[in-house]
Formats: sequence, structure tokens, C-alpha cells
Amino acid sequence: MSGAHGRRHAAGGGARRSHRNGQSGGPALPGYIPGPPSYAPDTAPHSASNAAPTFTSNAAPTFTSNSAPNSAQGSGDSPEWGGAEALGRDHPPPGSEGPRPGASAGRIDFGTEITASLVVFLVALPLCIGVAVASGVPAELGIISGVIGGLVVGAVRGSTLQVSGPAAGLAALVAETVMEFGVAMLGVIVLFSGILQIVLGLVKLGRMFQAISIAVVQGMLAGIGLPLMFSQLYPMSDSKAPGTPLDNMAGVPGLIADTVTNPQALIAAGLGIVTIVLSFVWKQVPGPVKKIPAALVAVGIGIAVASLPGVEVKTLQVGNLLASVDVPGPEQLSGLASAGVITAILTFTVIASAESLFTAAAVDRMHDGPRTRYNTELIAQGAGNTVAGVLGALPITAVVARTSANVQAGAKTRLSRTLHGLWLLAFALLLPQVLALIPISVLAGVLVHSGWKLFAPEQFPKMWRQDRGEFAVMTLTTLVITATALLEGVLFGLAAGVVLAALRMSQTVIRQHIEDDTAKVVMAGNATFLRLPKLIDALEGAAASGKPRIRLDLLGVTHLDHACRSQIEEFVAQQRGAGLRVELLMPDLTKLPAAAEPRAAREEPAFTEVPEPVSTEVWDYATVGTAAVGGTGPMPAGTGAGPGPDAEWFYLDTRPMPGVPESRPPLSRRGRDWAD
Repeated sequence: MSGAHGRRHAAGGGARRSHRNGQSGGPALPGYIPGPPSYAPDTAPHSASNAAPTFTSNAAPTFTSNSAPNSAQGSGDSPEWGGAEALGRDHPPPGSEGPRPGASAGRIDFGTEITASLVVFLVALPLCIGVAVASGVPAELGIISGVIGGLVVGAVRGSTLQVSGPAAGLAALVAETVMEFGVAMLGVIVLFSGILQIVLGLVKLGRMFQAISIAVVQGMLAGIGLPLMFSQLYPMSDSKAPGTPLDNMAGVPGLIADTVTNPQALIAAGLGIVTIVLSFVWKQVPGPVKKIPAALVAVGIGIAVASLPGVEVKTLQVGNLLASVDVPGPEQLSGLASAGVITAILTFTVIASAESLFTAAAVDRMHDGPRTRYNTELIAQGAGNTVAGVLGALPITAVVARTSANVQAGAKTRLSRTLHGLWLLAFALLLPQVLALIPISVLAGVLVHSGWKLFAPEQFPKMWRQDRGEFAVMTLTTLVITATALLEGVLFGLAAGVVLAALRMSQTVIRQHIEDDTAKVVMAGNATFLRLPKLIDALEGAAASGKPRIRLDLLGVTHLDHACRSQIEEFVAQQRGAGLRVELLMPDLTKLPAAAEPRAAREEPAFTEVPEPVSTEVWDYATVGTAAVGGTGPMPAGTGAGPGPDAEWFYLDTRPMPGVPESRPPLSRRGRDWAD
């Protein structure tokens, strides 16, 4: 082999085999490797810690270090691991990574967990009541669902910090269902939706929700936070929200005008603004007092102001929980014969599962604790909805606003989310008079702050600087969720992410130029149907050049789908029918990488003698011996003995060199030497 390109390939082959030569005692010469080539170098023992990476031919690097962390699919703290659970299902085995920074294995900070549960309780209480009212059912049913979300779903170790309860994303669907079938049938629909969720979790369908783009996750968080902020501006001023997020945004100027002219509404808005300011600046307060949650401080201020004479702001009102329980009977169960009820059950199952598990993917990005076990979490959500259906309550999903408050309050275990359900139950049953002292505007201010944290406006310019394609996916997801609903927006974002990935995976470089009497087309990268227009233009340009010979060099192609292959084959057949000579250089894309071949095949590779080319019209690229042979089929077997023990072997890199308009022509066999 001559020329710089040949020297480069020879040196590359020597570098790839230096590890094996070092083990066998042979010299690691830069220009050649004695003996037949091996496409699977000897691997280092897997027990070696911090071992150097080993490479195989045509394969991705393999690292044998035992200490590589996996933050995206991390195992989490040791107390969260169950010894009886089979390893490798939802998480890597315990011990695959060390304790996370700031985590103390086996210890629970009860003070932090209790204060976090109180913060979540304050956030969950108005949400439970608001979602119930928006769904057209008594407010008590929302509280019952919140209690179940804490005590039932919260006790299962599916997602450590995720908090469940009635969600605004299902309010419109619940309202429509109640109008069509009545409140009594709601329990049956929720009951069987929960049973179906448990079945889906048992058959391991929860893990598929892990395949979600970070842009979609961040867009979902922003799409939840933005409408939440605008919807809570109205109760913060003791007013009623118009309805949809777009209506709420459009009505803000009128809300401000009405508030400044109403003294009582102005007091309520002032309490909400004080709550928001405290939520932002309270952590900057010096001394141990900053450990008290800002929401609790705001509630204390709100209760004090609301108790002053002359102040008439709206406070929470809760009725009898036990009287609102409606267990489905035989009459309701007979409704399962209705096709509309079955459709409602399937719809609730899909939307509730998707919202919960998409939220779990988003929540995992909020903290560095144990990752979500998706199948277990889906079973937990199903158990919660089963209990909610038996009691005739609202459907349960994971709720980002409560979860965000839980994470921001410093919770580390599932104790906080379980306790928040206990606080809901205790206060609603035993201390309704205490709840009646809390101004609604204060709780609305807490939600406005949570919505701002979810919206995270600083993430948009950051994403713009990092990846403008992902920025478009993130922005579109946020806008569609705001304009429609959570599920529709997430599905739109996922579709946009798939389209973006398909376009980027179809990066193909096609160059067409003339050299002497040959029209050449050089192609590299992933050739998919998305690049057919570009490929057709290059082929037609080569055919229109008027040259007697056409060379199609596809050695740099790493993937050739059926559409592109068919187009090339049709072009070759047409041009040959017109009397032109066509040379087709094709890579062997059907051979398995060395790492995927059986061990026996890697240890004793078989070699075939390379015959002299019999035709110059069509070339197929064969990987054995880096030889190119004539013909359109695979390399013929049994054509002679393999190379001798003193044969010299070179590694030919098929990737196109930067700045070189075409790949080097393939090698041919001349006696014992390889030459151009």
C-alpha cells in the first residue's frame, strides 16, 4: 500500500492490535501485524477496578471499571432497596454506585421529613378542594383522594419523593364523565381503572415511560407551572378563575382592576404577595429560623391578619368526610355492560398512567435520591385508584406541584408524602375549625411560587444555547400543554422529539463530482428515506454528466435502509441497460460486530483465499482480510487455502477521511502482498 492514506490505515491497524501483541510477546510494530488479524482483542479481567478501556474492531469502547456511576438510572440510597427484589429489573443492583452526596445511609432526619410533610399538606389541601370543585363533585371527595394518595400510594416504594392525589389534568375528563354517568358511576370507573393499572404494572409496561426526551420533560414541567400560576392569581385575590389557562391569562388585566377597587380583595392579594415574597427570600434569612418552611410562616401571618377586626378574607371550608363516602353497589356495577363506561375506564387508565409516569420521569430530574421504579409505581397508582374507586372518590395521579414542594422542602424519604396524607385526614376529621382559619389567598400564593419553580424560565435560554432543536421541542410542548391539556401536550412533544431524532439520525454526506472519464458519487453516514431527495439529485447529476463510467462509492455508509438501497439498485440497473459502466462500492452491513459474535468464532476466525477480480463493473466490499472482490454476491467460500503464517495484514479503516473527496479504491490480492 502506498500514499498517506495507506500509511494511515496501516498505523491504525497496528494501534488496534498493540494490546494483543503486548500480551503474546510479539512486537507492536506501527506498520504491520504478523499473523492473521483478530477482530476481538483479548479482554481484561472484569474484576479489575479502574481498568483501562478496551476496544474491539468496529465496536464502541467498552469500559471495565466497576465504579462508573449511572446518574440517570441510579440505584438510590441503600435503605430504599429491598433484598428480595430481583436485580436488573427496575434498577441496577445495590452497591453499583456509592452513596450520593449529602445522603446518609440508614438515617432519617425526622425533623426535615415532618416539616416537609406539613408543607406538602398546605400545598395539597387547596389543590384537593380546587380539583374537586372543578370536577363537579363535593370538595370532600378531593380530600379523600388526597388522603389515599398519601397513605396508600405514598407507602409504596415506587417513587420515593413523588406525591399523588387528585390532579388538575384529569379535572375536565372527570367533569365530563360525571355529567354523562353521574357521581355514583365515577367510583366504578375509577375502581376498574386502578385494577387495570395494577395489571399493566405486573406485566412490566411501566418502564417504557423512561424513554422520554429531557426537552419533553422540561416542557411538561413548564406547561404545568405556567397555567398553575395564572389560575392561582384569582383565588389569591378572592376571585373565581374564568376557566381555561388561556382565559385565565386574558383575564389578568380585569382581575387587577377589580382587585384595586375592592379593599377586602386588596388585603387578600397582599397576603398572597407576602407569601410569594417569603417563599423566594426566606432561605436567605440568617440563623436557624430559616429552617422553618416559608409556607408555615406565611400561614401564621395569614391567620393573624384574617383574625383582625374588619378583615373579611375567604378561608377554607370543609364538610363531613364520612358522609361523602359512596361505595359502589350492584346497581353501579351493572353499568359495566355499557360501552361508554368501558371506554371511560380505558381512557382514565391511559391518561392517569401516562400522567403519573411522565411526572415520575420529571421528578427524577428534581433530586439526586433514589430513582423511580416505574413498574412498582404503576402498581402503587393502581392500588390507590382501586381504594379511591371503592370509596367513590376522585381518580389519583402523581402531582408535580405537590412533589415539587416536597423536594424543595428537603424531603429525602417517602415518610413525608405518607405523613401529608395523615395530616389531611386528621385536620379534616378532628380540626376543621383550624382549617377554617387559613386564608385561601395564602395557599394560592404558595401555589404561585410552586408554579414559578416548575416553569423555570431560566431553562429556556439555557436550552437555546445548548441545542436549538431541543429548544423547539421544549417550547412546543409547553405551548401545547397550555393551550390544550397535559396529555395532548406531552404526546405532541414526544412526536416532535421523534421527528427531530429521525432527522438527526439521517445525517448523510453525498458528494458528486467528475474525474477524468468517471462521474463519481461518494456517500457516507446514515442513508434513510429522509435523504432520498438528496440521493436522487446526486444520482441524476452523475447520469446527466455524459461520462461513460459511473462510480458509486458507499464505503462510508453505516446504515442503508430499504428505500435508499432500492433507489441505488434501480439506478444501477437503468444505467447498465443504457450501456454505461457502473462501479458500485458497497459496505458489508450484514456482518455482526466482533463483540456480538459467538466466542468460538472470535477465537478461531476462518479465512478464505481472495480470488482475482473477474469483473470491474460491480464491486462488493468484504471485511475478511480487508479485500475487495468482484461480483455482486458474498465472498465465495472454499476458493483455496488461507494466507500463510508469514503473511502481512493491514487494517483498512472504511470511514472517509476529512477533506478527501472520495475513499481510496479497495485492495486487491497480488501474490503475498496487498497493493493498490
